Amino acid sequence: MTELQIKNLHVEVDGKEILKGINLEVGKGEIVALMGPNGAGKSSLGYALMGHPGYKVTAGEVIYKGENVTRLPADERAKKGMFLSFQYPSDVPGVTVTNFLRAAINSRRDKKNPIPIPEFIKRMKENMKMLKIDESFMHRYLNDGFSGGEKKRTEILQMAMLKPEMAILDETDSGLDVDSLKTVAGGINRIMSPDMGVLLITHYQRILNYIKPNKVCIMIDGKIAKSGGPELVHQIESKGYESMQVKA
Repeated sequence: MTELQIKNLHVEVDGKEILKGINLEVGKGEIVALMGPNGAGKSSLGYALMGHPGYKVTAGEVIYKGENVTRLPADERAKKGMFLSFQYPSDVPGVTVTNFLRAAINSRRDKKNPIPIPEFIKRMKENMKMLKIDESFMHRYLNDGFSGGEKKRTEILQMAMLKPEMAILDETDSGLDVDSLKTVAGGINRIMSPDMGVLLITHYQRILNYIKPNKVCIMIDGKIAKSGGPELVHQIESKGYESMQVKA
């Protein structure tokens, strides 16, 4: 079943067209890797899918679980089960990791039925252990003073706690050393379920050594240049992105 369907999506930022007719689908239980060089528009697609107000959709549609969400604000998309892991997570001084995650989880529940605190703490500790995050981070302000690797692992912690049905992971591998990359990739693999779709945005093959995509799409200059299986990753590694030709 198709979880996310992007139809002829055109997006502008400050009057400049960034995405030029994107067509892409992500099914339930499917990992789709979106690759491309710097400036191709990959991160812009992630922001547009989550409804960032700075990314203006000028044509096309975003269909999520059969519903047109193109004009919905970001918080409504999140409540429906969409999730974006940022390439550069922001610091949130004054808000602890614990309070942030409890608020995020409860925003998707009935106000009269918040998550029980013992259940929340138990789940949080289990997921922190899986991602090799020290429990002291429960009481630290979100991303404040965190290293790049700590921020990325905390993003995946959010994904583990929220259990989204559609996860958009924007260059989760950037800035990670080998050990952190293995930990983050292992966490994603464990969180993945038959009810979840994942759009994994990346520049490089290295994370795909640990997370096996069902499909690979190559974006160049705001368009999908080529789609296929994992073999495309090896073609990029051997020949580079210049070997990809955008379809007319």
